[in-house]
Amino acid sequence: MLDGDKRKAEILTALQQAEKPISATSFAKKFGVSRQIVVGDVALLRAAGENIIATARGYLLERESAKLVSKIAVQHDRSQAEEELRTIVEHGGEVIDVVVEHPLYGELVGGLHVGSQIEVDRFLEAAQKLQAAFLSELTGGIHLHTIAYETLEDLAAIKTALSEKGILYEENRHS
Repeated sequence: MLDGDKRKAEILTALQQAEKPISATSFAKKFGVSRQIVVGDVALLRAAGENIIATARGYLLERESAKLVSKIAVQHDRSQAEEELRTIVEHGGEVIDVVVEHPLYGELVGGLHVGSQIEVDRFLEAAQKLQAAFLSELTGGIHLHTIAYETLEDLAAIKTALSEKGILYEENRHS
């Protein structure tokens, strides 16, 4: 069994080489430790300044991207979550996160990193399996998404499609 420093170095190396998220459970099996030990190792790496993102599918190392990034405001109930995610992805976007304003904690951010229809499927399957509430349920459906996209035309297409579906939060619609 590796000591903590060597294990953290191997976790970091694996994340630097990974194309997809790596779960704490798979690291735990690899190193012969508990999942909680891996979660602690990742927390220490993050505290040391490593830009590790925790997603529902595992850990990723945040990389610089050539894509453009914006926040969009949306509002919908749980029944439109799938439509929202599929619309963004279909128009060339990746949903990086969801952000809600909580009255006690302030801004809460949940990492999504959903950029394909398969990833939308996986996210929705995980939500169903876990019977998890969406963060947007805390705020009457109003939330932000950080999205990445290739061109300004992609962003315009995403906003137009969401607006047509009544999902884009627009001042004139909600006053």
